Amino acid sequence: MMLSMTAFSRQQSEQDWGSLTWELRSVNHRYLEASVRLPELFSGLENSVRGALRKQLSRGKVECQLRYKAGESFQTELHLNLPLIQKLIRANTEIEAIASASTNLNSMEILRWPGVIQDQEFDIKAIEKQALELFNAALDDLIASRRREGEELKGFIQHRLVSIRAIVASVKTAMPEILAAQRQNLADKLAELKAELEPARLEQEITLLAQKADVDEELDRLNSHLNEVERVISSSGQKGRRLDFLMQELNREANTLSSKSIVAETTLNAVELKVLIEQMREQIQNIE
Repeated sequence: MMLSMTAFSRQQSEQDWGSLTWELRSVNHRYLEASVRLPELFSGLENSVRGALRKQLSRGKVECQLRYKAGESFQTELHLNLPLIQKLIRANTEIEAIASASTNLNSMEILRWPGVIQDQEFDIKAIEKQALELFNAALDDLIASRRREGEELKGFIQHRLVSIRAIVASVKTAMPEILAAQRQNLADKLAELKAELEPARLEQEITLLAQKADVDEELDRLNSHLNEVERVISSSGQKGRRLDFLMQELNREANTLSSKSIVAETTLNAVELKVLIEQMREQIQNIE
């Protein structure tokens, strides 16, 4: 299974006491880096959120944000402290009796008294539990999204591997004919110049030319690296760093192939190899 590091997830829950919304964003990063933004009411969840991320993910920059909105009933309903109000009224009556005068205590003055209007009580632990469950659902959805994109990247890479193998096979098949043509070309030039070389010296020059143009080792190493890429993308665990290293090795062999080229066709093949390798490398930057 291949995972991309780029994904997005959004999960929302509506309850009588309000709504919770988790948004998770993930992009490529060398290591796992988490950013957690929580309302003050849910600050106690941060350690649990970070722990879940470390358990499920290995790489990527992940931004986690929780939004909370209180329900309308919690915003509009007033909850009065009736025992306190009754005490205030009795105290006012006693004061009026002592002072033999009316203090004209009205309802607005009572409402302004500290503690008369109470905050609505709710079970924060139960709400935290629901918020954490919703986060786990968002994280599962994020991982599923990373998995889907990872499979698309796997298909992209496999398609390029097929193209690279075709180029390598083409160069390998053409090399004997290319070397034979270069040998004949060298002999023809010597004949035109009416140069006389000893057969042994001529053979030595042709051998040196063949050694300089020989790319069998490079082609074999290219095939070996391609086999390793296929093995890695089908294996379990982290793949991104290993694949990135293999792209460097493939590019090294493609550069050597280009430097040893003695005909335009091989040079063009080397350029095409480097284009395909670079396309894979860009996509591999997003693989976990």
